Amino acid sequence: MLLGSSFDHRGFILLSDTEPEFVLCSVILELLEKMRLFQRIVTQPCVESFPITLLITFVCCFTSLQDFSSYNSLGQSQFSQYYTLPPSYVPAGLPNSDDHSGGAGVAGYSAVKSEEAASAGLPPRGFWLFIIFCLLPFFLPLRIFLWDLDETIIIFHSLLTGSYAQKFGKDPATVLNLGLQMEELIFELADTHLFFNDLEECDQVHVEDVASDDNGQDLSNYNFMADGFNGPSGGAASGTTTGVQGGVEWMRKLAFRYRRLKEIYNSYKGNVGGLLNPMKRELLLRLQSEIENVTDSWLSTALKSLLLIQSRGKCMNVLVTTTQLVPALAKVLLYGLGDVFPIENIYSATKIGKESCFERIVSRFGKKVTYVVIGDGRDEEFAAKQHNMPFWRISSHGDLVSLHQALELDFL
Repeated sequence: MLLGSSFDHRGFILLSDTEPEFVLCSVILELLEKMRLFQRIVTQPCVESFPITLLITFVCCFTSLQDFSSYNSLGQSQFSQYYTLPPSYVPAGLPNSDDHSGGAGVAGYSAVKSEEAASAGLPPRGFWLFIIFCLLPFFLPLRIFLWDLDETIIIFHSLLTGSYAQKFGKDPATVLNLGLQMEELIFELADTHLFFNDLEECDQVHVEDVASDDNGQDLSNYNFMADGFNGPSGGAASGTTTGVQGGVEWMRKLAFRYRRLKEIYNSYKGNVGGLLNPMKRELLLRLQSEIENVTDSWLSTALKSLLLIQSRGKCMNVLVTTTQLVPALAKVLLYGLGDVFPIENIYSATKIGKESCFERIVSRFGKKVTYVVIGDGRDEEFAAKQHNMPFWRISSHGDLVSLHQALELDFL
């Protein structure tokens, strides 16, 4: 018990807001309040690591203990529900109105000097709060959004089948014509620049799948047209083993093509028009505009969520599509999604299915990562269920809008 302290009618000790004991109690109360505030952050699904809790605790303690100036202005009115000062009460040792000595009344203690000593040589409180929010993203576990492509981000396949026109009341002939023109552009780009004629029968799940067969040879002056690679049939002389599918030489040439494919994608992911002649560039711009119009800005709506995820710290967009890898890359480029999906984050489930694709992604990023699956089909929904991943179904514009709102509110 504190000697010389006053008591109220309930037996509570009455402290002046300049006494050290009051300051300490106030510090503890503010610390507990801060920890309650940050607990909301710590208990979010994407924040499940001990280091962030440790960082928050350290900064809360440090910022609470370094600056006492705010407590003097609060006074005891903040805690008036716990005690009532008698009218005649005067804190022990407080100076009267005629005393200008500045003494605090407690022997050996000066409020002003203590405040100066506490803050001497220490950065202001706002500095540490700034530090914690700057460091916060580095302590957050990774959150990965696994996207389907067709009828989720872009409208393409349903343009060809007529299902989009039927579902949303569009003119079937117009919609089909747009789909056919875009399909022609996709395969022209894939055949002309992305080696699809060579790779159609040598499809891979991921662009790096055959990288181990690449010897790192400089491809600046390499002639892909004359290297004898003719797809799975091979191109070496009869009787040799290096030209057959799966042979050392054949695999090396295959790896060269995928390496060059990656280089082209990275070079033109933000400017696919550089791969097209002027007439095709104009056609692409017209098709993009008309498809956006007939689909009521479906792609633009999906892009809002993609870009929001991309702007977050420790969040990533990954594409898992049932389209073959090379045509999928052509689609991504032509629909203007190259800057959203690095080629390393694009997977084709044509050969192995989406469930196996998800297994590969989990193997790559780990099980401690939070995964969210976004798609329109049963394949990705079933695969998400098998891996205990939440699934967000996209079947209309409203689903895309709701997804963006959920992301804005940090529900995902």
